[in-house]
Amino acid sequence: MKKNPIFSKILIALDFNPGAEFVAEAGFAVGKALKAEITLLHVLSDPVYYSTAEYSPIMGFTGFADMDTWALDTNDALKKESLRFLEQSKDHLGDDSIQTLIKEGNFSKIILETATEMKIDLIVIGSHSYSRLEEMILGNVTEEVLHTSKVPMLIIPSKEN
Repeated sequence: MKKNPIFSKILIALDFNPGAEFVAEAGFAVGKALKAEITLLHVLSDPVYYSTAEYSPIMGFTGFADMDTWALDTNDALKKESLRFLEQSKDHLGDDSIQTLIKEGNFSKIILETATEMKIDLIVIGSHSYSRLEEMILGNVTEEVLHTSKVPMLIIPSKEN
């Protein structure tokens, strides 16, 4: 198959949000239509983040609603769960050619660095549509990436109704 010369490499940034399944499906559909290489990226934060009240462990994809937040208190446990999450995401999408990647650090910075390193043509990311107060407290990764990225972006609203 001939690849699309404009968007031949797509990076789909996924978090543990319930809307991750929809973001992955939408990004995958675009990638397949464009015959692009697809990479699923999950960025790990400090283990303390996953134990805060703001973090919601209930997310998309069968089998992750039962994730034990207490098991996410070390980097090794986080890496193991993140790998399981990306592999389950890949299985859900049904395409073995999808690459998976786990990196650690500041969410928006790592997404942008990865896009540059991999020469990504399109970043697909979800927008949780937090309230302004939540954005001030938690920050907004999508907004940070949008304002800094030199790569085109597809932003998928993933707020639950």
